[in-house]
Formats: sequence, C-alpha cells, structure tokens
Amino acid sequence: MTIFTRVLLAAAGACLAVGALAQTKEIKLGYNGDLSASPSAQSGQAAVLGMQAAIDDINSSGGLLGKKLTLVVRDDTSQPPKSIQNMSDLIDNEKVAAVFGPTNSGNAMAWKHIPNQKKIPVIGNVGSGTDITKPVAAGADNYMFRVSMVDREQVVALMAYVKKNAAQSRVIGLMTEGTGYGQGGLKDMEEIAALHGIKPAAIERFGVADTDMTSQLNKMKSAGVDTIVVWAQGTPIAQLMRSMEKINYFPVVLTSWAADNVTFFDAAGKTLAEKPLFMRTVNENHTPAQKKLFDRIGAKLKGASAFSFALHGYDSVQLLAQAMRQAGSTEGPAVRTALEDLKAPVNGLLKTYNKPFSKTQHEALTANDFVWTKWKTGKLVPYIDPVIASLTAADFKK
Repeated sequence: MTIFTRVLLAAAGACLAVGALAQTKEIKLGYNGDLSASPSAQSGQAAVLGMQAAIDDINSSGGLLGKKLTLVVRDDTSQPPKSIQNMSDLIDNEKVAAVFGPTNSGNAMAWKHIPNQKKIPVIGNVGSGTDITKPVAAGADNYMFRVSMVDREQVVALMAYVKKNAAQSRVIGLMTEGTGYGQGGLKDMEEIAALHGIKPAAIERFGVADTDMTSQLNKMKSAGVDTIVVWAQGTPIAQLMRSMEKINYFPVVLTSWAADNVTFFDAAGKTLAEKPLFMRTVNENHTPAQKKLFDRIGAKLKGASAFSFALHGYDSVQLLAQAMRQAGSTEGPAVRTALEDLKAPVNGLLKTYNKPFSKTQHEALTANDFVWTKWKTGKLVPYIDPVIASLTAADFKK
C-alpha cells in the first residue's frame, strides 16, 4: 500500500467519522397521520404545525440533550395499510426516537403493536379512540400515550349531563355512524349509561356518507326520545341535524367533539350548527400563551376550529422532551419509564401537567380538562348552564 493510498484511506475514514458524528447531532421525531384525504386531515395538519412550533422553541433554546430536534412527517392518507407502512418506515429506516399521531383512531389500532414490540414511545395528539392507549396485553409495558380528547372521557361527561338533566332528559336515544369510530363510541355510551342506570329507549345507526337519517329519527320520535347522544364525524352529524329539520324534530343533542370541525359547521349551516352541545379541549377564548401560538401559525390553519390540535401537538412534544431530559436518554424504554413518572411539572399551553401519566394511566387529558362548547354566530364559544355548573367529580362515572 502506497503512502498516497494510506492518505486517501485515512481521509475517507475521517470523513465517515465526521458524517457519523453529524448524524448523531439530531434527534428525529416522527408524525404518522392523515394530512390530505379525510375530513379530519386538517386536524393532522394543525397537530404538525403545533409540533413544529414546539420543536423550534426547544431548538432555539439550545436543543435537547445537546442535539437539535427534527420532525419527519408521513401522510397515511387515512388508509390503515399505508399507516402501517409509515410506522415501520419511521422506526426502522428513519430511526425516530418517538412517533406522534395518527389522525384517525382506526389506524392507531392497526399498528399499535409495532411500537410496543420495538419499544418506541408514541404520543397521540389527534385520534380519540378509547382503546388506543390500552396495553396490548395485561401487565405488558405500554408505549402508547396521548395528549388529546378521549372518546370514553367525553362520554363520561355527556352521560353525567344526561343523568343530571332530569328536566329535559327523560327518554334517551343513542345514534352512531357505522364506522369503527362510531361503534367504539356506542360501546362506551352503552357501558357508561349502564353505570348511571340509564336504559336507552332506542339505538340507531347510519352510514358515514348518508344524507338522510329521517327513517332513524322517526323511530326515535316514535319512542318518545327527548335526548339523543350521537357519536359520529363532523359531516354526518351535520346531515343528522338537517334530517331533524326535515321532520321538525329537535330533541336535545349531545355529541362527540367532531362537531367542532368546520366541515360540520359548513354542512349544517349557521342555525342548525348551534343546536348540539359537545366538548373540546379549548374554546376561542385563548389564554395569552395560546394566543401567541395562534398568532404564529393561525394563518396556516385550514380552519380556526383546528387550533386545538395545534395545542395538542405543542404540548405532546414538550412532554416528550421533558421525559427525555429526565431519562438523560432517547432510548425507548427509558423514555417510557420517565413519561410514566415525570418528576417535574410541564407548563403546557392547555394546562400544567403534573404527573399526567402513570404505569396504568396514559391519558394526559381527562373529562375534568374538557370545555363544554357550542357554536354561536360562527364561533366556538364556552357553554354553561345550571346542569353543567352542578356537575362534580362524583358525577363522572367510569
């Protein structure tokens, strides 16, 4: 081997070493969710905006564990096979330290076994399906966490309202869309209703693309139903309200947070949109910190109602960052352990998180954190009445 060859090899080795060092100067985080296909895509887009804002804030303050954070985004187009493929790509090829998402709850259920097998933390910040954060087996380490609404927690509050609203809620009906989202919500509604001793007089289903639900509503009307609890996405809820208008039948309507979506408002129209009562994590009366973020990203949102997901995204990154600081590592098992026992409070934009997770509880937000909301003159405004004012923790049966 000539001296010249030795010099070349040494130089090449030095370049490889520098390249490897450069690669270690960043911590990759992944987002896997719908950003383009379903009506919920705007929620995923907002979550990504909030996550990137949090990453920018952390990086501008010196980064995390001496490294910069970067975000790798994958659009699953609302398709479970694509979402599964994205998850494997992010973990195996991109080598992300954690994943956020998805937008659609069903996709999380399709791939939650993957991060649990590969010991990579996932923090959901959009999808609200109840079973997402349940362990894959009793006693198993659980890598699924969430900073978002939770279907069952919403149902807990809505059924507490039904139970206490004796003046109007005497005969109860349940309605759901025929998707996995709807059926999961129906399971929660039936179980929580039973805890209150509430027996629905009628249960009806409709297709997610249906535009006429008058047949189902006439059955509700014939059963004397004066309060309907609905579990569906935004556009189907709007079509349900339009069907109520067709037969002039307007019972009390309590529904999922999907009614906060601008697709619901647009499809229902201003007057009908103001009838349902629902819950969400924030209304349009923003705190100064929330307003500061809205001023940064608001122009990029498809609709102002999607801002709540940006807050979920921002806070989810801050919680993960705190867990990595506490662990002094980005290794999955160490981060999971830290998330389950965060020693220091995390000042988020939705609230201050004081030990939000535990070994058996992976939901950062519960019914007590949700805000009762209605549409009013085209805005999402806080709602309170004597029933809501009277609710206590004891009313939230789980």
